[in-house]
Amino acid sequence: MRQTFEVKGGPAIGKSNLPLLREQMKAQNLDAFYIPHEDAYQNEYLPAAFDRLTWVTGFTGSAGAAMILQKSAVVFVDGRYTLQAAKQLDSSLFERADLTTLGPFKWLAKQDLNGKRIGVDLQLVNQKAFEDLSSAAKRAGCEVIAVDINPIDAAWTDQPPEPREIVVPHALEYAGEAHASKRTRVGKLLDEVKADAVIITSPASIAWLFNIRGGDVQCSPLPLGRAILHKNGEAELFLHPDKVTDALTSHLDNVEVRPISQLSARFEKLKGKTVSLDPNLASAWFFKALNDVGANIVLQNDPSALPRACKNETEIKGSQNAHRRDGAAIVRFLRWLDSGEVQSGKVNEIQAAQQLEMRREELQGLKDLSFETISGAGSNGAHCHYRVNEDTVKTLERGTLYLVDSGGQYLDGTTDITRTVAIGEPTQEMKERYTIVLKGHIALARLRFPAGTSGHAIDAIARAPMWALGLDYEHGTGHGVGSYLGVHEGPQRIAKAVNNVALEPGMIVSNEPGYYKEDGYGIRIENLQFVTQPRDILGGDIQMMEFEALTLAPLCSRLIERGLLTPDEWIWVDRYHQRVLKELTPLLTGDDLEWLKNACKEL
Repeated sequence: MRQTFEVKGGPAIGKSNLPLLREQMKAQNLDAFYIPHEDAYQNEYLPAAFDRLTWVTGFTGSAGAAMILQKSAVVFVDGRYTLQAAKQLDSSLFERADLTTLGPFKWLAKQDLNGKRIGVDLQLVNQKAFEDLSSAAKRAGCEVIAVDINPIDAAWTDQPPEPREIVVPHALEYAGEAHASKRTRVGKLLDEVKADAVIITSPASIAWLFNIRGGDVQCSPLPLGRAILHKNGEAELFLHPDKVTDALTSHLDNVEVRPISQLSARFEKLKGKTVSLDPNLASAWFFKALNDVGANIVLQNDPSALPRACKNETEIKGSQNAHRRDGAAIVRFLRWLDSGEVQSGKVNEIQAAQQLEMRREELQGLKDLSFETISGAGSNGAHCHYRVNEDTVKTLERGTLYLVDSGGQYLDGTTDITRTVAIGEPTQEMKERYTIVLKGHIALARLRFPAGTSGHAIDAIARAPMWALGLDYEHGTGHGVGSYLGVHEGPQRIAKAVNNVALEPGMIVSNEPGYYKEDGYGIRIENLQFVTQPRDILGGDIQMMEFEALTLAPLCSRLIERGLLTPDEWIWVDRYHQRVLKELTPLLTGDDLEWLKNACKEL
């Protein structure tokens, strides 16, 4: 199996390791230390060697931060992890606070820490975060100290080694554009800020720009490295030598591949040059290092990010093919969930996750999962990002809901799908809540919008049916998705938080409204979809774009309260199911196909 279910995190970790950190802080004359969740590459999913926040606190969520003082500590988490943090953090050691509304810097600004020293590892915070930290520290009366040695690393005596997985070429048949073309295209974008070069710090951008993939990060085929791209398209790629093979150097025939240990020394060549850095991605260390060598820094969003997000025709076609195969695996799994074995209430969350992974493995093209499966039965489904383990595992009991959020990594695409299924007979409330979530999903799926529309501008459309009933959910409505890259990819997203990045043709985003009843159940319906090319609307004045679904799997008809749907919504469900049946029929046989035909019957 590609995932394990052993217990990770928990209060005992904080109780054991927090004192060790404080000893190292004292040795470095630090009164406080700031710990972001991210590593030096600003990864969301971390290699074990870089999972410092978990080592100190026991909290395993994919977003968060902590402020550690000598006699107190605060851990900041967002709404997705409120319930999880309550279970994993020792309340006698850690205060919990909201990451979104308060956050570590607003919290710090309100403290009286006159004359105190707060440490930070410049490798782990982007420049924007470092500036916010410095501003907050000034208001609190304390001094920010850039540490030479991270006190966590000094205390973490059994810290795993950094990953050094082989970096491999990503074939043109999947990428759709040669890396030389990409480098030339992105290099021209430096003219916008009159830059001579850009430091590419994002592993996802490096993977896309050079048409390479790696294995340094679980569930994401990312190579950890750095690159310098010059405005003429010439580039230097910095990787650990253990990751480099003859096949890679042949693929990168006109790119200088250098040991990552030479990165700082190569900065000397940028003296007097104008260098582009993204303050939201590049760590503060890069800003200091380039300033020290006399480079002129200009701020610019990662010029690779937007081209990477707008998938070309080859990538869209590949994603469609990947989702078609993935959909066949999902149907086989959903049929199993509908069987007497499961509906009798004797199967647990781990067994269900294993069954789903097995169905994907049978495809023979699975490279990895795109994230650890969220397999939530009953009240566990109310934890948005629940991770099942041997301590928390529940049985899929009759009269409950089962929420499963999962995905696969394939050479031609990345998938991410959530379905909520009734085990036994659902209650009327469950059916009504499911249908309200479905109405929000349909509203977004059917939307037309003009050029220049951001995800922030349309988030409320998916929430409107819920808001009308005084309901909401504490996560975004949609995130970007890569092409055999990260399952969470920017710069586009659909969320309450302000994001002015316009949705453009070829962008892949999720559509995933939800509802979560604490100690009760969770509901989420998620499809991936891509933005179409703009087209004329009969009788309209301007062209409009739309979303086209990539995900192909039936909804749970037993949970749909038909009387709450409008005729247009009925039609959408029926047409979606007709498409699912048509596209998946060639991939299914026997009982699987018969089950699908029944699941896709018209409302």
